[in-house]
Amino acid sequence: QVQLEESGGEAVESGGSLRLSCQFSGSTSAVRMAWFRQGPGKEREGVAAIAPTRLHTAYDDDTRGRFTITRSNARSTLYLQMNALRPTDTGIYYCAAGGNSFDQPLSRDRYTYWGQGTQVTVQV
Repeated sequence: QVQLEESGGEAVESGGSLRLSCQFSGSTSAVRMAWFRQGPGKEREGVAAIAPTRLHTAYDDDTRGRFTITRSNARSTLYLQMNALRPTDTGIYYCAAGGNSFDQPLSRDRYTYWGQGTQVTVQV
């Protein structure tokens, strides 16, 4: 079993930065992890993923160059550094874990474990 708990979401002005954290526990050493977000009235979509080895990352076209995903196994924490935030980045951000390969890393059905989410609001 894997447990995930997100934190760090808050309201921020457009153009600002925010760092989300996801504390994880359980059998996660060989598991890929990712951040998803669900905007108002939208489907949950993948924004960034990191391979179990941490040697590979993947980003959505919208977040590439603005967001950075990292992972610290020593601290059992997954991070999402978000810069140049836009109002369209508003939503609930979820941490996800599952699988030990890196195929289709931003696909929801590749992940088994989910956190409860943390709200990010980007104000104009």
